[in-house]
Amino acid sequence: MRPSLRAKAIAICDDKIAKKGDGVGLSFYAFFSNRNDDPELLMEAAEWWIRTHALDHFEKAARIRDMLKAGM
Repeated sequence: MRPSLRAKAIAICDDKIAKKGDGVGLSFYAFFSNRNDDPELLMEAAEWWIRTHALDHFEKAARIRDMLKAGM
């Protein structure tokens, strides 16, 4: 995952956790606006989420943040 997407995803996870608590879940769609204005970046996130890590559609934001920070 490119560094800019990783940093954005971590920031979004941090924001969701701050607003809704440690148990909040999210999908990789949370890293994007409602418009698909960058399909390549969306597919990169999907690849990381689905193919690389075989994650469920919704995962705990804290888990995703920790994975991203660990460089997974």
